[in-house]
Formats: sequence, structure tokens, C-alpha cells
Amino acid sequence: MLSTLLSVSLFFSLLLISLFNCAFAGDPYVFYDWKVSYVTASPFGVKQQVIAVNGQFPGPILNVTTNWNVVVNIKNDLDEPLLLTWNGIQQRKNSWQDGVLGTNCPIPAGWNWTYEFQVKDQIGSFFYFPSLSFQRASGGYGGITINNRDVIPVPFGTPDGDITIFISDWYTKSHKDLREDVENGKDLGVPDVILFNGLGPYRYDQALVPDGIPYHTINVEPGKTYRLRVHNVGIATSLNFRIQNHNLLLVETEGSYTVQQNYTNMDIHVGQSYSFLVTMDQNASSDYYMVASPRFVNSSAWAKATGVAVLHYSNSQGPASGWNVSAGAARPNPQGSFRYGQITVTDVYVLHNRPAELIDGKWRTTLNDISYLAPSTPLKLAQQFNIPGVYKIDFPNRPMNRPPKVDTSIINGTYRGFMEIIFQNNDTTVQNYHLDGYAFFVVGMDYGVWTENSRGTYNKWDGVARSTTQVFPGAWTAILVSLDNVGIWNLRSQNLDTWYLGQEVYVNVVNPEITDKTELPVPDNTIYCGVLSSLQKPVSESQVFQCCIPYHRKKNNFSCIHRIFDCSFH
Repeated sequence: MLSTLLSVSLFFSLLLISLFNCAFAGDPYVFYDWKVSYVTASPFGVKQQVIAVNGQFPGPILNVTTNWNVVVNIKNDLDEPLLLTWNGIQQRKNSWQDGVLGTNCPIPAGWNWTYEFQVKDQIGSFFYFPSLSFQRASGGYGGITINNRDVIPVPFGTPDGDITIFISDWYTKSHKDLREDVENGKDLGVPDVILFNGLGPYRYDQALVPDGIPYHTINVEPGKTYRLRVHNVGIATSLNFRIQNHNLLLVETEGSYTVQQNYTNMDIHVGQSYSFLVTMDQNASSDYYMVASPRFVNSSAWAKATGVAVLHYSNSQGPASGWNVSAGAARPNPQGSFRYGQITVTDVYVLHNRPAELIDGKWRTTLNDISYLAPSTPLKLAQQFNIPGVYKIDFPNRPMNRPPKVDTSIINGTYRGFMEIIFQNNDTTVQNYHLDGYAFFVVGMDYGVWTENSRGTYNKWDGVARSTTQVFPGAWTAILVSLDNVGIWNLRSQNLDTWYLGQEVYVNVVNPEITDKTELPVPDNTIYCGVLSSLQKPVSESQVFQCCIPYHRKKNNFSCIHRIFDCSFH
């Protein structure tokens, strides 16, 4: 018996050594096991069901380094289908891992599914979240930190600490109740609270904040400099972020280093991420307020929806007090550090939105008078298997002045072309737009209606590169994007209410040359649905998590062993 145990132990030791040697011969691999489930929490003193990852709300930080390969096994313990999307991760050559309905069948309740992707040539601050059914309104989000490799210089000194902060509007209603309200044409209204890392506000005002609300505290050392990665993971509210008596040195936005500039506050719109360097240079006579307050709202009812956390020096002499937590002034857009010069535009799309309206008796939102309808078969699978009739490549490049309709129409992008997209916001609230698979240059924004002459105001030298941009009500924003990443990519409103009602479209980028060098093949563990449901493997087979280690990376071959040990090496 003892000899058998020793033999088994030796076998597993050799197996682990073999796996590590194989996995880390090229770009390293990192493995995560995540269970997405409901837990009970009280962000604003009211017990409610939130979505947690491994029991954490917000979820764990996915902390990796440029070019690492990431394997995340997801166990869906919710009572409805699930997909996680990786906001700002470009998924080079691999839209199969994007985690939206245009590329993936949902993970059914009770199933496992494993994402495998490389954070190719990226650095910076991003986040993940559930992309289906309004679920982000109940949580399920967490941070993604991509560190520079040691051989790549960073344009600032190494901080003394790295802190991730999630700010978000929050409702005590469940995501299911909120989506039902949206389906019935009801406005979301004023959020119950603004959260810092899943916790309600510090009691800065006894009349506005009930007693006993747990709040977030960030502990720091005097004289040290910290990198704060701040993400607005909320539903629909632009938030102004600031720290009492401290400057925010902006250094990065969604994976791009910026021209470094000090701010006293910064507007962070839904879906956006920023990195600031903050030096703890105050005398610590007391703690300091850290505030996220709603922007671009008119009603006094919004005053109660202010998020307040506490910045606590180790030598602090008392609690925070005596600071006006009302919203600061609007800040200009940051400048990028990359100069892209003259380019030749191959595709131009002017996208007009409208407020929610009834189409065929249902509340819908539109882009260019089309409300996107997700087919039962994902676009990417329909393309891979040449399934006719699932979608049409006829999305109009300008409004058609016709009655709005529900359709599955997508944009055909020119591979290696340069696309100009103008977002014209005809709604009454700030709308925010995100493009998967890419970082784009924000080259212009202004109030009024965009015209051809508006190009004369573009910043064609140092616009910031990012993946989410705001469009103010009654205004336009213009972006330029180089279409060098093959795949089908989601272009969406980040505002959950407008996205849920159909304000999205997909951009199809195909390399006319048939080659496996610009796009990876369909994954072996693909979930099939819709007209391809017959291809789905039996449930027991689909739920097996395999640790796949490439033995010939250039050919994308994989040598797999079934998971007979815990392979979540962090």
C-alpha cells in the first residue's frame, strides 16, 4: 500500500514538473478556476442577491503580464445562461473567446466552459463582466491587470503599491427586476447608491447616509506613491472621481499610456478605465475622502447618490470630514502619447442613436434605425459553418430616414483598412460606446450635428487610444480604428439599458487570403447552439475541464490531460 502511494506521488510530481516545463517553455500560462454564483450581500444596508466570482464581490483580479496565455475555467452556478467578456482585451486573432452573443453560445446553468486566450502585446487596466441579461447590474465583474514585461520600459517610476478601484451606480433591485423595467419602457431612475469596490458610502452626511453602512477604506503609507486603477463598472451613470487634497497624475487609459498631467478630478464614464499615480504627500491630520459622484444629471434627487470611500494614512490623526462631496468641474479629454500622423480612411460610418421607442410593440433602441436582434446561432459560428440566413452584411453607413426595425445586420469592415466612426447622440443622456477587439483613437467631439466640415476640428496628432468613449447628449464623437484584427467584433453601447434593448452592431473583419496566420481555428471545446445544436457534445463531456498545454505553439496544436489535480497555478 505504501509503495503504491509513493508511486502515485512520484507520478504526480513528475507530471507536474513536465507540465510546468512544457507550459513555460514559451510565453507563460496562468490557470484560473472560477465559480460564478449568487451570494448575499448588503452594499447599502439591505440584504440582496449579488453575483460573485469564487464568493467574492467584486470578483478576483486577473493579474498577468504581456503575452501571457490565460486559461479561465468558468463554472456557471447561476440559474440562467452566462458569458463573461473581457472589456478592452483585444483577443488578437481570437474572437472565439470574446464572450458575447455574436461569438459564443451561452454557458448553460450548471455547466463549465474554459476560456483560453493570450493578452498579446497589451498592457494596462481592464475589467471583465457578465455580458448577458443585464447581469452586470448584480455584479460578476472584476479587474484585469496586464503588467509590462521587464524588458519593456515604463514611462514612470515603479509605484510603491497597486490598487484597483471599482466605482458604480447600484440599485437594490435585482438585475432581473431591472431588465423587466427596461423591457416595459420604465426609466432606471436615480440609483440607490454609488459603490466603491462593492461597498456603500462612508457616512459623510448623517441625513443622507444611514448608520451602519459598511464602507471601503484604502490604507496607505505617508510619502509613498500608489498606482490607482479606477474602473466605472456601473449601469448608466457617469461618475466624477477625486480624492480630497490629492492630485491625480493620469498615466494610462485602457491600455494606452497618456501624456502625463495632474488633475484634481476626472470624469469616468460607464465602461471606462484609468490609471493615476497618487502621492501621499499630506500631513495626515485626518483621513481623506475619496469620492465618486454622478455627472450630467439635473435632479436634486441625485444628491443622495454619492459614493464616498476613505483614504487612511497609517499615521492619520482622525476621521475624514469637512469637504464638499458634490461633483467637481468637467475635465478635458486626456491626450495620447502615440502620434499616428496622416492616414487614409477606407470606411466611414455615421451612427445615429435615438431614445428607446416602441418597435412592433416592444421597447427597443437603435443605431441607424436598426435594433440588433441576436440570432440563436452566434454570427461567428454561422460564418465558420457557412450557415445562410443567420445575418446580413448590409448595415447602413448613415441613417436611412426610414421606420426603425429589428434586424440582424452587421458592418463589413475592410481588413487592414482604416475605419472612421462618428457617434451622433440624439438621446438625452450620456451614451458610451465600446468596440471589442481593438483600441481606437478618439479624434474629435463637439456639440451639435456632425458634418463633413467637422473633420477640420479633429485631433490627428495625439488623440488618446482606448476602447470606450463617451458621447454627450446632443453631441457627436469621432473615432478612427485600424482594422488589423480578423474576427467578428461587438460594437455596443456600454450603458446597460440601451445595450439590452438593441443598441449594438457587429463589425466583420475578414482576411480575403485563406490563412491560419490571421485567425485561430474554432476551439475544440466550443459550445454549439441554434441550428448547430446537433454538433454539441454530451453534457458530461462538455463539463470536463482540461488543462491544455501547447506542444507546438505555431501550429496551435494542444496536448491535453484531463484535470486530475488542481492546475490553478497562480
